[in-house]
Amino acid sequence: MNEKAKAAVLAAFVADTFALGTHWIYNTNVIDKKLGRVETLLKPEIASFHKTKERGDFTHYGDQMLVLLESVSEKKGFDLEDFSRRWQSLFSSYDGYLDHATKDTLRNFSTGASPETSGSGSTDLGGAARIAPLVAFSGEDIETLEAAARDQTSMTHQHPDVVSSAEFFARAVWHVVNGRSPIDAVGKASEDAGGIRGWIEKGMKSAGRDTREVIAEFGQMCETQAALPSVVHLVHRYEGDLKTALVENVMAGGDSAARGMLAGMLLGAHHGIDAIPGEWLEEMRARHRIEALLQAE
Repeated sequence: MNEKAKAAVLAAFVADTFALGTHWIYNTNVIDKKLGRVETLLKPEIASFHKTKERGDFTHYGDQMLVLLESVSEKKGFDLEDFSRRWQSLFSSYDGYLDHATKDTLRNFSTGASPETSGSGSTDLGGAARIAPLVAFSGEDIETLEAAARDQTSMTHQHPDVVSSAEFFARAVWHVVNGRSPIDAVGKASEDAGGIRGWIEKGMKSAGRDTREVIAEFGQMCETQAALPSVVHLVHRYEGDLKTALVENVMAGGDSAARGMLAGMLLGAHHGIDAIPGEWLEEMRARHRIEALLQAE
C-alpha cells in the first residue's frame, strides 16, 4: 500500500481520538481552565456527548470511519451496499452519541430508503470527514476516489455543500498522495469546487492569523460553512507541523473532531506516519485493528 495513503488514514483516526476529550466544548475558557494546553489523549469528562467513551476511543465520527475502513478493506474498494449494511449494523445497538444526521438517516432506512436516497439534509461536515479510508482502497485514480467520497457522504448527508466538500477533500488528498504539498493540493482541488470555493478561499486567506480567533470568527460549529474554511486554515497555517495543527484545532473548541479528521488526513499524507505523535498512536484503542485492515490488500 502507498505509505502516504496509509499515513492519511492513521492520521485521520488519531485526530478523532485526540479530539474526543474536548469535542463540542465551545467555551475555550473552560478548556484553558480545566485542561490547559491539550497535548495528550483524554477521557471525555467535561462535555456530556461522549460520556460512554474511554480515553483512546473514537467519537461517533471515528466509529463510522472505522466501519468504512472495514468495508473497503474487505471489498478492496468502495461498495455502497456493503457500507450501508455495516453502518446500519453499527447503530443497531450503538452505545454512543447519535446526531441528527444519523437519526434521520436511520429513520429513512427504516421506511425503505435505499443507500442512494437515505441521506439526511444535514449541512454538517461530519459526513465528508469520514473519507480517509477511501484513499487507501479507492484512490488509484482521482475520478474513482471522488465518486466514492461523494457516494459514501450522500448516504447520510445529501446536502450539496457537504457532498461538494467531500469531493473537494478527495481531490485534495489525491494530489497530496501523488506528490503535491497540502497547500498546492488545496489550491488545485479548489479549481473545481463550484459553490463552496468562497469558503475555501476564506480559509486560505486566514493562514497568517491566530487559529482560535479565526475558528471563532468562522464558527466552531459542525456546519460546512464554518468547518470547511477552518480545515483549510489549519492546513495552510500548519502545513509543516501535523501535531501543532491538531493541538491548535482542539484548543479552538467546537467540532474539533470533524475538522481534525480532514486536516489530519491531508497533513498525514504529506508528512507520513512518523509525523503522528507516537504516544497518540499507541494509545488509540483501535490501532491494531486499523493497521491490520490497512495491511489486508
